[in-house]
This record gives sequence, C-alpha cells and structure tokens, in this order.
Amino acid sequence: MGFKPHHCSRAANSFELQPNGNENRICYTPADSIQYTGHTANTTVARFAPSGYYVASGDASGVVRVWDCVGEELITKGEFPIINGRINDIAWDSESKRIISVGDGKERYGHCMTWDTGNSIGEISGHSNVVNTVSIKPTRPYRAATGGDDNSIVFYHGPPFKFNTAQRGQHTNFVQGLAFSPDGNHLVSVASDWKVFLWDGKTGEPVSEIKDSEKGHKGGVYGVSWNADAKRFATASADRTVKIWDLEAQKVLKSWSFGDTGSVLDQQTGVVWPNRSDGLLICISNSGDLNYLDERADTPVKVVAGHQKSITGLGVEPSGKTIWTGSYEGRVCSWDLASGTAEVPESQSHTNQVTNFAASEGRMYSIAMDDTLRTIDTNVKDFTGSIIGTDGQPRGVTYADDKFAVFVVTLAEIAVFRDGNKVTSTPIKDYTPTSIAYSSSTNILAIGAENNSIYTYQLSKSDDSIPASPSSILKSSRASISTLSFAPNSALLAAGDSSGKIVLYDASTGEVKTTRWAFHTGRIKSISWNKAGTHIASGSLDTNVIIYSAENYAKNVKALGAHKEGCNGVEWVNDSTIVSAGADGCVKVWEVVAP
Repeated sequence: MGFKPHHCSRAANSFELQPNGNENRICYTPADSIQYTGHTANTTVARFAPSGYYVASGDASGVVRVWDCVGEELITKGEFPIINGRINDIAWDSESKRIISVGDGKERYGHCMTWDTGNSIGEISGHSNVVNTVSIKPTRPYRAATGGDDNSIVFYHGPPFKFNTAQRGQHTNFVQGLAFSPDGNHLVSVASDWKVFLWDGKTGEPVSEIKDSEKGHKGGVYGVSWNADAKRFATASADRTVKIWDLEAQKVLKSWSFGDTGSVLDQQTGVVWPNRSDGLLICISNSGDLNYLDERADTPVKVVAGHQKSITGLGVEPSGKTIWTGSYEGRVCSWDLASGTAEVPESQSHTNQVTNFAASEGRMYSIAMDDTLRTIDTNVKDFTGSIIGTDGQPRGVTYADDKFAVFVVTLAEIAVFRDGNKVTSTPIKDYTPTSIAYSSSTNILAIGAENNSIYTYQLSKSDDSIPASPSSILKSSRASISTLSFAPNSALLAAGDSSGKIVLYDASTGEVKTTRWAFHTGRIKSISWNKAGTHIASGSLDTNVIIYSAENYAKNVKALGAHKEGCNGVEWVNDSTIVSAGADGCVKVWEVVAP
C-alpha cells in the first residue's frame, strides 16, 4: 500500500488536471493511489484516455508512455520518443485511439499518433516557440488546437491532423491552457496575459474576449476546464484564485481565493471540473496541494496535501497512529496512517532540507540543513516553542527518554537540549560526525563518523554531561557510517555505511555480532528496530527495503524497488507493519512477515 500525493509542476507554469474518463475521478483517497515508475526522466504530464483504461504520460526527455491503469500491474503498452525535449501536454481524442503530444523540442514541437502503434496521423506545425497546451475537439468533425510561448493558437483539421489556421494578436503573452467544450461548439484559451478568449470550436475563429472588469483575474491564467453542461467553465490563476464563468453572460459566477497576498505557493496552476455526482471542482496549488471546491462553499471542502520533493526525514509517534515526514525543500507533513491523509503545520516550517526526526510522548523533534532544531506538539500537529539554532549543521538527532532530553550532533559539537534550551555540549575535534543513536538502558551515546568509525560515550545516569573523549571506538565498518540505531532496551547497535553494509555490534563490549547484513548495494539511509529487538528494517539508496533477523543473521526479506531513486527513511509502526519514505515523494506502508 502506498500513499502518493499529486505531483507538482515546475513553478510559474500551467499544470494540466484531468479526470479518469471512465469514472470521472481525478484523485482518490491517498491510501488508494497507485504509482507508475516506468519513466526514466522526470514526469511532466499524465492524461487518462476517455475510456478510463489507459494513461498517456510524458517526461522531461520527450518520451510518452502509454500504460494500463486498470489492475495492479500497470503494464506499459507503448513507449514513444516524441521530441528531444520536455513534454508539456498530451491530449486524447474521444475514441481513445489518437494522441497529440506537445512540448519543447528542437526539431519539432509535437507529434500526432495512434496510441497503440505510434503511427503518425498528422503533424504539429505553425509555432515558432515552445508549445504548452493542446486540446482535441470531442465531437466530429475532429479539430485540434495548440498554444504556446509564441503567444499564438494554431488550429488543425483531421485526422490526419493538418495545419488550418494560426491566430496571433489576441493573446500578448504565453498561452497556457486550451479546452474544447464537451459539445465541441467552443474553445476557451487562457494565458499569462491575464486574458480569457472564446473561439468557435468548428472554424477556429475568435468569438470574443471573456472579461469581467470587477471579478476577472489579476494574474496569469494557467488552467481551464469545462463543466459537463458546456455552459460554464472554470479557470485557475497565479492571482491565487479559481473562478467559474458563465458562457452566455461571460461573467464570473463564483470565485475562490487561496492564501495570503503574494504567496507563490498558493498560486493556482491547474483546475478540473469532473462530472462527479457531488459537482466538486478540483484545483492544484503551486505547493502541490489538491483543493476540492464546492460551489456552495467559500473554502475548500477538502485538501489533499503531501510532498512534491524528495522525502528526506521520517519519524513515527510512539502511538504508531501518526507519522511525520520532512522533504528536501523543508516542508513537514503529518500523516494519519488510518486514512492516509496528510496535514501541513500552520506555523513556519524549516527553510531547508529536513534531515531527521526524533519522537517522544506528545512531541516530535526535527532538524534540518537550515541549522535549526524545531519542536512539534503532536497533539495540535504544529510547531511549538522558539526556533533553536544549532552550532553547525545538524547531522543527527535522538531522544533520551530516561533523561527527557534531546541529543543533537552537529559538525561542531554534541549538544543536549531540554525544554527548548541547550543544557550542555561537548565539542567535536577529531572526526566528522554523520549520525547519532542513544541507548537509554545502557546510557551509551554512539556517534557515527565519516572515517568509518563509531565513537561511543558512556554517559552518567545522574547528570547530562558528555565526556570530552569517547569511551571506545568501533572500527569494523569499511566505509563511512551513514546511520545508527540501538535495539530497544539493549546495547545492540546496528551501523549502516555508505557502501550498503550493516554491522551489528554489542556497544557495551565492542564485540561484532555479525557483518553478514550486506545485501544493499547503495548507502544505507535508515535503520529501525522492532520493539522486541528481534528484527531491523533498513532503507537504502539502492531503492530497496530489507528486513533482517537479529536472531538468525542469514534470514532476510526484501522489498526490491520500494522507492524509485532511493529509500531515505524506514520505521516500524508495530510488529507487523513498517513505513518507508523516499526520493519519489512517497510514503508507503508495508505489511511484514518477519523472516
């Protein structure tokens, strides 16, 4: 089972939303989502076929892949190199037989083809710059329209689709969105010039500019979608609004506004009006949030949040009901495991990559590359207290439940924090730290280092002081230590390194218990023990998650390809469930049969 939020487009560009043509749904409960991983370059657009059985998706390398979206296997039906550049948009015809793909090519800006064989059924011509959007008239006789950075709209007759007319002069900036009405009588175009134009769907001739001097857009318009009645359509804009327009009156009927003035993350980059029984519209913010809109309400009735960048930190609350994730750009989300939905704290988050989390009852502690330690009140799901600056970039964080304190290791020191204040610290002089772990049962603090060594400090039960020198140095690893984890109520210490190997130590004696956990082929990013201390879960840059037995070192269970581009975090939720997060922006929950 995986939780996957909708992916965000590049900033300041249109983002095309489209419902499943068969079921008239665009997005689902996040826990019911699927993930297609066939592309080898960043995906840029995906479109359901009207039949609802297939999806055509494009990527930054100019490849379009058509795949079966029914069932769990997501079988690729075809892979087609369209242009030698980014695919910006894709359109299906109403028979689910033909596809037009457009984008930023060097030799051509798009291509028309049959989806099953890739045979050419026309050509895209008439543009002198990048093509951003394409739409195919859903009724016969078929027509197609494209719009681009040359401020023009080109109309085609077909199939085979051939150039008919080019309309220039109406829009004065990049054309960002096009949509034929469901009855085929009209076409609406939107652009970065704030304008909305209406065109004859059959002839391609301009009809009028649709404008509302009082309620119209005050920023670039990035998306447009028709209602099934062909009498109303919705637009999404960089002015942070989504508006419903009446075709006949050419006036705004309803408007929603998001966020505060000037908020780039709240710019609306796409909208879809699926033919749902509840009549909801769905728009996407520049933050990647999906907002469900009801015409009878002034605010979204539902928001689906998530990450749009690589998830770099993962933590689980002691109750196992909520997990916390942080991503490359500093965004933090809390996820309810029962529903699979995420919430974003209202307070200001980190301003750089979130490195890790540490959990305690009622609190979650996060560190990031903005050189701060933050405290989260898990009861209200928001940051609390002041922002604590660290002396140097933090490399690891752990919570000592016997001391009610937070240990943070930075490039400069090992520091102890309690109630938002630094209690004590010890400078680091002889090594470069990478990670930290603490055993409350033995009072051993372990610091991993880039020199392949682990430095252990025997702490006192009566005070918070950290010795100036380590009590021992563990040197059995052959690569830089990347992550550490103590077994619960034990001195057993699992140490992962940059080569993909895990060494199990008894930190109290320095004895090496095993070096046989060597099935990863990339840097170990995360290790977590189950509560019984009998198994570990590990996540690696090699994309895999592996469960190892601490009772029989030869036994293991592998989840290969768990996260495309690498797994950055893994945690046990209970004895039969683990959660993982990775560079693909996904959080996945796994049912585990321990080896």
